[in-house]
Amino acid sequence: MRDTPQMLSVAEARARILEQFAALGSETAPLGKAAGRVLASDVAATHDLPPFSNSSMDGYAVRAGEVAGASPAAPAQLAVSADIPAGTGLPAPLAAGTAARIMTGAPVPAGADAVVPVEDTDDSRERAGEPPPARVKIRVAPALGANVRPAGQDMRAGQTVLRAGTLLSPAAVGVLAALGVSQVPVHLRPLVAVFSTGDELRRVDQDLGPGQIRDTNSYTLAAAAADYGARVLRLEVARDRLDDVRARFDEALRAGAQLLISSAGVSVGAYDVVKAAVEAEGALSFWRVRMRPGKPLAFGQVHGVPFFGLPGNPVSALVGFEVFVRPAILKMAGHRRWEKLAVVAELLEPLESDGRESYLRVIVQRRGAGYVARASGNQGSAVMSAVVRANGLLILPEGVTRGQPGEQFSVWLIDGAASGIETVGDS
Repeated sequence: MRDTPQMLSVAEARARILEQFAALGSETAPLGKAAGRVLASDVAATHDLPPFSNSSMDGYAVRAGEVAGASPAAPAQLAVSADIPAGTGLPAPLAAGTAARIMTGAPVPAGADAVVPVEDTDDSRERAGEPPPARVKIRVAPALGANVRPAGQDMRAGQTVLRAGTLLSPAAVGVLAALGVSQVPVHLRPLVAVFSTGDELRRVDQDLGPGQIRDTNSYTLAAAAADYGARVLRLEVARDRLDDVRARFDEALRAGAQLLISSAGVSVGAYDVVKAAVEAEGALSFWRVRMRPGKPLAFGQVHGVPFFGLPGNPVSALVGFEVFVRPAILKMAGHRRWEKLAVVAELLEPLESDGRESYLRVIVQRRGAGYVARASGNQGSAVMSAVVRANGLLILPEGVTRGQPGEQFSVWLIDGAASGIETVGDS
């Protein structure tokens, strides 16, 4: 990677970063531990699903044509020729002029082409284990195919049902279970090492002396990395000494880290030693981006392992993570897409910037068919309470110094925001 002194735009920086990343290899995971992983290869159905036509209701399997004129005033009466519970194998074909009591999920007998719900009959038996009646009155004429789930309705044998790159949601795990896939090919999860730098930092369990603060960034960034599927190694604080930062790099590399993240030490201060440590152990690609907050963002490599140096201010660090580190982690984990879910929202109040591409913390609400947004609090780069209250990051494009009420801007929705998106009136 070569050093470039100019300040990059957000789009330029992100493009240069992502071209350095590729999906990691794959492994096989037990189905019970595959949720949240990314599928490494396509999965095709080995059989039809459902594998046989079955009933979607408790009721009576019939030939629709035989009860076409049924009504509450003139019910059709049929002899009950069979009782079909679920899980007892395939039933005999339905005899003409008869009905078969059938349970939800049970196979529909050959010859039957509809199921009449039990409530549309005169069958009042409600206790489990009671035998079916000798005869049943059908009070509602069913449509052809009513309440019958045909074999292969969901998927057909040989059909590709999940593509490589699919995030295995609970629903996807359920599909794999239905197909009998007990071992799942998934991409490896990257091991991400995270540490903060600064002489002023103390552990969360330590008392504070004059001029000291607790290390929050390593916890925030470790949680963010884990939230996007990474395995995380959180290291102790590195002091503002070159040898201490290099020692953290060495510790992370010995542990097998595949991505390094530090916070602070990448600006232009006399004690900002992280850049020097990276250059001593590897190379910097760039270290400034035209964005707010988060201009002093560094990217490079340490002994071939990608490195992100995020700012020390906590909001800047977290925004920098969302904009640059998050998509890199997702790409390493095998995701095919890493764009944030976004909406267009109308501003309810003025928001200001200095002309850099800005990511402002806002509360997004629904109003009618659209969205509105207002600041979630003070926009200072150290004010984490505004991030906690926010459910979105409103993007003021580069060159825009003021967003006016009534103007519309893109808003990234914050994953898992506790407040969600509420609906408000037009007042």
